[in-house]
Order: sequence, then C-alpha cells, then structure tokens
Amino acid sequence: MKTKHVAGLLALILFFTVSPVWAADTIKLAVMEPLSGTFKDIGDRYLEGVQYAAEVLNANGGINGQQVEVIPVDSELKPAIATTKATKLILTKGVKYFCGGTGSSVAGAMEVLAQKHSLIFYTYGMAAASLTGEKCSPNFFRVCANTDTHSAALATWVASKGFKKVACIAQDYSFGKEATAGFVNKLKELNPDAEVVAQILHPIGTKDFAPYVSQIINSGAEVVFTSNWGSDLTLLLKQAKPLGLKAKFACYYLNDDYAITAVSNDEAVIGSVGAEVYMLTIPGTANEKFIEGFKKSKGYYPTWLRGKAYLATMMWAEAVKKAGSVDVDAVRTAWEGLSYDGLAGTWTMRACDHQVQQPVWTAEVVAKNPFFKHAYVGPATMVAPEKINVPCEATGCKGLAK
Repeated sequence: MKTKHVAGLLALILFFTVSPVWAADTIKLAVMEPLSGTFKDIGDRYLEGVQYAAEVLNANGGINGQQVEVIPVDSELKPAIATTKATKLILTKGVKYFCGGTGSSVAGAMEVLAQKHSLIFYTYGMAAASLTGEKCSPNFFRVCANTDTHSAALATWVASKGFKKVACIAQDYSFGKEATAGFVNKLKELNPDAEVVAQILHPIGTKDFAPYVSQIINSGAEVVFTSNWGSDLTLLLKQAKPLGLKAKFACYYLNDDYAITAVSNDEAVIGSVGAEVYMLTIPGTANEKFIEGFKKSKGYYPTWLRGKAYLATMMWAEAVKKAGSVDVDAVRTAWEGLSYDGLAGTWTMRACDHQVQQPVWTAEVVAKNPFFKHAYVGPATMVAPEKINVPCEATGCKGLAK
C-alpha cells in the first residue's frame, strides 16, 4: 500500500514537471481598451491586432519558449475604472505587462500605476505628446506616433501642397489640444507664409458639426487639419460637404476603412489625406505577406488599428526576447535603444524618453484601390523620422536613460 502511495506521488510530481501548466508559464499581457460603449469598435480592432500578434508568436514557439496569454480588459474609456481593473489583475494574476491604444487620459493613469507596481505599460495609439514629454516615466513606452510627430507629418504634406489658409478642428481634451499645437508649430516652421485662419475645439461625441463647419467656411480655409477619431471624424466628414465646405481634410485617421464607409460618400473624402505609422498601402513584400496571412486567418484586412497594435506588440516581444526574461527591469533595459524592422520601416525605441522613432506614412484617398469597393487611401509615402521627430531635450522629459 505504501509502495503504491509513493508511486502515485512520484507520478503526480512527474506530471507537473513535464506537463505544460499554461496559467503559470504564460506571459500575461492585459489589453486595456473600450470594449463597450460608443468607441467599442475602436477597442475591438486594437484588441484584434494584439491577439493576432500573440497567435503568430505562439505559433512560432512563443517568446523564449513561453506562450503569450492575452487578457482583454474593458477600460470603458475611464481612467479610474481602467486602473481599478488593472490593479485587480496585478494582485490576483500577477500580470506585469499591459497595453492599450485608446484614451490619453487612460494612459496617464496607467503610467502612474506602472510606476507604483513596477510593471510595463506600452501604447500603440495613446498619442498625447506629454506622456513621453513632461509626464515621461521609466515603465511607460510609446510604440506609435505622438501628437508632435503625427501632426508634423501632416504639416509636411500641407506645406508641400502650398496651401496658404489652414483651419484646425479637434476634440477638446489633451490629445486634441496637443495635436493642434504640434501641427501649427510645424506648419509655421515649414511654411511661415501659411495662415491658420481658424482653431476650433469641440466636445468629444459631438453630433452636430454645422456650427463648426460654418466657421471653417467663413474663414476661407483651403485645407482643414483634424486629429478627430471615431464618430467625431465620421460625422465631421459626413456633414461638411453637404453644408458647402469645399476644402480638403488633412486627417490623423483617414486610413480608417470604417470611417470612410460610415461617411457613405466617397466624394466627401477623395483627395483628402491620412497619416499613420501603418497602412495597408505601405509598399514591400513583408507588408504584403502580413496582409495575406491576416486576411487568411480572419477573413478581413488588418487595417489601421489592427496593424498598429500588431506591430507594437511584436516590438514588445522583441524586447522580451532580447531580455531573455520576463523580469520588468530586464525588459525595460532591453527595450531601450532596440531597433525593430517590421512592415513599416525601422522603429527604434529612444532611451531618453521611451518614444519610438519611426516613419509616418501619408496617403491621399483615391476612388479605386485593391482592397475595397469604396474609396480608400492610395500608395503611401514615407515621412522619415528625422524630419518629424522632436529632440529629447525639447520634449519636457527630464531623461530616463541610465
């Protein structure tokens, strides 16, 4: 009887020694997105990009032999709710890695939490420049354009077209304000003769843009800059042309097929321009293969948010791989100065502020394209990092490099 008991115990020990215990062995990555409410579609698409990155990584052996476990979290786009849910995951599941793309206010709260609990939070879409500027912190990494670089790319396009009168319209919170400031500053640098004839801020979730469109028309603007996203972008574009606005738009997010579809009028967007760190129309075999693989797996294209989240997560994975460990300090050190050659040019994580240095791509909306029956962005043109990046000493970050 004693022999059987010992044999059974040995078998149990052997089972737990050689068998994969996924809950303990996985690298847990919590994705903080609005998965309900008005901006659910934004959060869903970001999540899909992270999940696909995990699928690709896991199909190729994981990171240093460990599988990646993605944990979706509904931030509800509210900082207090996001941090409460994140804290629970930290305390109950030992989660060390978090990411998100929606809401710079959520990012600010998560940045504080990351320092408090010694975890890493990276973003592929939270763009307020201050997050890696005066609010920079060691455990926060931005793997996307910020408002300075994103706006600079659009200012480069506007300046190249020779527009003299420019209007700006943005959502009335930190992101919109910083995006507008970045655009205006860069435009003045590139074309001192250009005049900003209107600067408009409106509440998030605005339904009636008529008063703002009238103001733009009366200003005589030839082109309109906007950092709007979600319904604030689609409703602005949808209402502008019927109200008589003839000016083209220079948009942060006009490579969004959802936005173009929601406008329901190709003529309202053709000729306007979008700018992003990832587009379907970026040239190259690597991007073509990525699009093909994603489409085969999901049945739809990795447009905009999906592509951004995928690339950022693959860069995070490179940092973990380089560290050879899931230890936060080791990963942080490995990520600083790391270069990643993905689908959209070389991305390098600047050590002094944890702002990735990367190209931004611009493309005008055209009627015919290989992806959709409706209008979409045409061939993408790269704006090199050195043309748009702000020196670390000018960001307000006191410096993070050791």
